[in-house]
Amino acid sequence: MSWPHSNDALAALGQQAVADSAGAIAGASVAFGELTLTGPANRALQALTLLRDKFGFQELIDLSGVDYPERPLRFDVVYHLLSMTKNMRVRFKVQTDEDTPVPSAVDVFPVANWYERETFDMYGVFFEGHPDLRRILTDYGFHGHPLRKDFPMSGYVELRYDDELKRVVYEPVKSVEFRNWDFLSPWEGADYVLPGDEKADQAGGPK
Repeated sequence: MSWPHSNDALAALGQQAVADSAGAIAGASVAFGELTLTGPANRALQALTLLRDKFGFQELIDLSGVDYPERPLRFDVVYHLLSMTKNMRVRFKVQTDEDTPVPSAVDVFPVANWYERETFDMYGVFFEGHPDLRRILTDYGFHGHPLRKDFPMSGYVELRYDDELKRVVYEPVKSVEFRNWDFLSPWEGADYVLPGDEKADQAGGPK
């Protein structure tokens, strides 16, 4: 099959997947040369199994989350699949909220084990049937999920070494300081003397 694939070929594949899925894949769209499929979260395993067995997408390349806090179903769980034989990729998305679990894809793609743990750790999405759903990137005792858009940049707790207890202790953050972004272009330069620049003048540097 030729590459890159035409939008017509991707659209035809999407329509065929929807038709063959008996509702597990509910929609298909093509944008920027990429095919995106959507479906209900409770039938994600049926959709992934169909894409693997019938359409030849043998590899799960990535699984992650996207947070849309304004939606009732605030999370997208996004699966990126690759077909080595067709030299083709497809994206499959489902939606869920903070409390409704998504079926674990470990039995369909074993590599989903770590990806689902990452998504749980960063977004708080639960995966029903996962064999060992624990945090994988944050520390023990960490509170919250850092990639949620309503998560404070400084977090909810801080840690320090206590000399009296002779161990690391966790404490609530007492003051939240947000980053003060300076969007001044470095090519424009400031209209005031930056600390250290006066040394260039004293050394006879460029004005």
